[in-house]
Amino acid sequence: MILLDTDTLTLLMLGHPQIQRRLDSAEEDIAITIVTRIEVLRGRFDFVLKAADGIQLQTAQQRLDDAEARLAEVIVIPFDTSAAQQFDRLRQAKSLRKIGHADLLIASIVLAQRATLVTRNVRHFRTVSGLHVVNWAD
Repeated sequence: MILLDTDTLTLLMLGHPQIQRRLDSAEEDIAITIVTRIEVLRGRFDFVLKAADGIQLQTAQQRLDDAEARLAEVIVIPFDTSAAQQFDRLRQAKSLRKIGHADLLIASIVLAQRATLVTRNVRHFRTVSGLHVVNWAD
């Protein structure tokens, strides 16, 4: 299984050709984590709430609708017992204290699924032992 990080999913939604080619040629299932779903929708919700005028509000609503429609087409991997155990293990590692909470949550699901994480932030995630990480944007 291949799990797309939020940055990669965002690039895919914007039509990044290299990521689309890699996606089209992938032989494994492609999915995202629940964390990525939350991050994408949170960004769209914030855009709606921060709209300064009617035009921005309509644009924000359309982008939210588009994001929800596209997310409905993607497999979303939730937390399960194994991911929760991985999260507890990762939180204890002193070497991972600089990694953000959301990234630890994503890494936990990736490890529990024995998946490959696709992200532009390869160096950041490589500090997580046992995590297979690649960058499709290059």
